[in-house]
Amino acid sequence: MVGVEALLRWHSADFGTVSPSQFIPLAEETGLILEIGEWVLRQACTTLRGWRELGLTELCMSINVSAIQLERGDLPALMARILDETGVPAANVELELTESVVMSQVGKNAATLHACRALGLALAIDDFGTGYSSLAYLKRLPINTLKIDQEFISDLTRDPDDEAITSTIIAMGHSLALNVVAEGVEQPGQLAFLRQHGCDEIQGHLVAPALEPEACLQLLRRPLLLPA
Repeated sequence: MVGVEALLRWHSADFGTVSPSQFIPLAEETGLILEIGEWVLRQACTTLRGWRELGLTELCMSINVSAIQLERGDLPALMARILDETGVPAANVELELTESVVMSQVGKNAATLHACRALGLALAIDDFGTGYSSLAYLKRLPINTLKIDQEFISDLTRDPDDEAITSTIIAMGHSLALNVVAEGVEQPGQLAFLRQHGCDEIQGHLVAPALEPEACLQLLRRPLLLPA
């Protein structure tokens, strides 16, 4: 296990478990996403600090960032404060952004992302392959990682088109010296294909479902054996 991704879940006494696809758009409409986003960034880094104190010093924490957080422009300053407060090294934190988020105001966002990289933070493009057709931004932005969208992974062993797209993304990412991660890996056959084509990392239910922090810690502290 090289890292984990912080996922936000709302367990409401009135509505039960509310999907992020329902409450995140509302939070963005009302502006609450800035407050929620800052809380998530701080909570994730605080959790990582606790795990580092238990010896998990090499672990990376990936955290999703919304378009509004990025476009506001103060993300580098906010992250600098949170890293200073928690004592977590910037190199152990990765910010995830979708293609649509990055491209919403690419000129302004590029400056913000370069400032984040200057802090030592890693940057990942999430859901890669489902957004913009132009790939020019990959050479303009200081991206470290491409995360292949699970849409291409779910039918990987049954759909030749998905196999072609996935293998092409892996090869392209490596040609640009980028780390490539496959999302939504659930089946041993998918893992075998990704291994064959040199994908660097995977995430998905084949490794573990989303877990509460304590359960995640227990997973991290024991050996993980994936299918051969």
